Amino acid sequence: MKVLFCTDGSKISFNALENFSAWINKKNVSIDTICAIDWSFLPMDSNIEEEGFTNACANVACGILKTSSKDIKDFGMTPDKNIKVCGSAVDSILEQIEKDNYDIILMGSHGRKGIQKWLGSVSQDVLSESSNNIYISKYRNKNKKILFPVDGSEQAYKGVRYFIENFDLKDKDIATCIVNEDPQMLFLDGQLDTNWQLEIEKNQQTYAANVIKKMTHLFDENNLTLSESVILRGNVSQKIIDYTLKNNVDLVCMTSRNLTKFQKFLLGSVSKRVLSNTPADVLIVKIESEALNKTALKE
Repeated sequence: MKVLFCTDGSKISFNALENFSAWINKKNVSIDTICAIDWSFLPMDSNIEEEGFTNACANVACGILKTSSKDIKDFGMTPDKNIKVCGSAVDSILEQIEKDNYDIILMGSHGRKGIQKWLGSVSQDVLSESSNNIYISKYRNKNKKILFPVDGSEQAYKGVRYFIENFDLKDKDIATCIVNEDPQMLFLDGQLDTNWQLEIEKNQQTYAANVIKKMTHLFDENNLTLSESVILRGNVSQKIIDYTLKNNVDLVCMTSRNLTKFQKFLLGSVSKRVLSNTPADVLIVKIESEALNKTALKE
């Protein structure tokens, strides 16, 4: 597995590396580390001596990369290339992704609140612009409880299979959930007939039960046991967020469908909303990623 670890030298990015190492099957994991030197925030008329400042930034980046390589080894994984670049962190990461075939992009997120969410963040921007799988972490956690939200689609099952094949679930607390949306929230013309609404809810429950049954079988055939399988009702992203907070989930593994930029602006996505509002680590498996396609071809 080829991983690109994006770091700014912060404790948060170190936490991401440590958390990731507790889940991944470490055998044959090779990690490139990228550190971007970005001074675009400085005023154009800054009096800072350019050459000296550039050298100082480069020395800091070299120190971060050296420390990261040591940490990767300490966590039982293999460090590969150290990449020091000048420029925007987002642009630098996206350019590096284009140059190499990475299975997962690993990064920490400082999180955004209030109006800052409108401004975006490095992790959110990379998530939006890249088709790669991405693992994002905010805090050091116990690396014990994982949640697989599913919707019954084949893409969701492929995402779960990808995780089972590449990550270590031994001695982990594994849960799965499916969320039934309230029929009253659907965009339907006219008033819902009560009997029709009850029939919709009955069909939703039957469908969800079948999804849970299929998920249970998937884990059983891989010698893994689900500690909990739940059917929730309400807004999908909010119910997933509520579950992670109530049950102290350490990692949420989700499958993401790519949306157009206009759709992202209007609606966002379940994965992005969960990422923005839960303290848990989030692994987002992109259904178009090459790593996922490789898994699909094995079946």
